[in-house]
Amino acid sequence: MNFSILFGILLIALGAFSSGSFAVPFGKIKDWKWETYWMVFGVGAYILFPLTACLVFAPDFIQIIRSTSSETVITVFLLGAVYGVGNLSFGLALRYLGLSLGYALSLGLMLAIGTLIPPMIDGRLEVMMQNSGGILLIIGVVIACFGIALSAWAGILKDKHVSDAKKQETIGEFNLVKGAFAAVLVGITGSAMSLGFEQGLPISEMAEKQGVSPLFTMMPVLIVLFAGTFVTTIIWCFYLGSKNKSLKNYINAESSKVLTYNYLFGLLAGLLWFGQFIVYGMGKSKMGPFTFTSWGILMALTIVFATVWGLLRKEWKGAPTKIYILMALSLLIIIVSSFIIGISGS
Repeated sequence: MNFSILFGILLIALGAFSSGSFAVPFGKIKDWKWETYWMVFGVGAYILFPLTACLVFAPDFIQIIRSTSSETVITVFLLGAVYGVGNLSFGLALRYLGLSLGYALSLGLMLAIGTLIPPMIDGRLEVMMQNSGGILLIIGVVIACFGIALSAWAGILKDKHVSDAKKQETIGEFNLVKGAFAAVLVGITGSAMSLGFEQGLPISEMAEKQGVSPLFTMMPVLIVLFAGTFVTTIIWCFYLGSKNKSLKNYINAESSKVLTYNYLFGLLAGLLWFGQFIVYGMGKSKMGPFTFTSWGILMALTIVFATVWGLLRKEWKGAPTKIYILMALSLLIIIVSSFIIGISGS
C-alpha cells in the first residue's frame, strides 16, 4: 500500500474520532428537550461551521457552485435532505440507546450501504471486481458487518444483564425498541450522505479548477449537501418544538448561565461533528480513484471511538466480564475491516 493511501486512512481516522465524540457535549446540556439542542447543533454543524470553512479554504465557493451544472447541485441538495432524515433518526438512536449501541447499530448499516451503493451506480465496483481490489472490498465490508453484529449483540446482552435503574443512570431515556427502529431508519436514509459525496465530485473538480487546494475541494460540496440537511432539520425540530411546547427552551433555562452553556455545548457538538468532514475530505483526496472506500473506514472507526466513549461514560457498568470481552473483540474486528476496505482502493 502506498504512503498516500496510508496517510489518507490516518486522516480519516482522525475524522472518525471527531465524529465519535460529537455527542459527548449533549450530556452537559440541562433543561432542554432533544429537539431544542439538536436544532442548535444543526445551526452549527450544517450552516455556521461549513460557511466558515468555505470562507477560509474555498472563498469563491458561491462561484464554484454556480459554475457546476444545476442538475448536480439539485441532486446533492436532495440527497442532503434525505440524509437529514437519517441524521435526525441518528440523534434519536443515541437518545434511546446511548453512544456505544446507538453508533454500532446505526453506522453499521450506513457502512455497508454507503460503501457499496455509490460504486455500484457509477460502475467503479465492476472495475474493482475485475481484480483483487474488488474481492478485498467485499471481504472488508463482510468482516465489518460481522464485527458490528458482534458489537450489537454485546449491547443486547448488556441490556439483559443491567437493571433498568442502572440504564437510566447513564442513558436517561433508554428504550431498546425505539432506539433500534431509529437505527434501522438511519441505515436506510443516512447512506445518502455517502452518495451525496460521490455525486458531488463535479463540484469538487470545479473547485480544483478554480484553484482550491485538493485537500479542501469537498468544502463547497458540503455547503450544498448540508443546506438540504438543514431544511429537513428545521422542519422536524420546529414541528416537535410546537408539539412538545418546547420552543420556549431557546430563551428559557434555570439561569442565564445555564442557557449560555447550553448554546455553547450544542455548538461544540456541531463543531466536533463538522470537524470530521474537514479531515475526512483531506483523507478522501488521498485515496486515489476509489474514493468510496473512505466511507467504510470513517463509519467503522467512528463506531470504535464512540464505543470507547460509551465505556468512559460507564454505559456498560454492571455488565459481566464476558460481555466486555465480546465488545472488545468486535472493536478489533471493525478496526481490521476498516484497513481492508482502505487497502482495497490501492
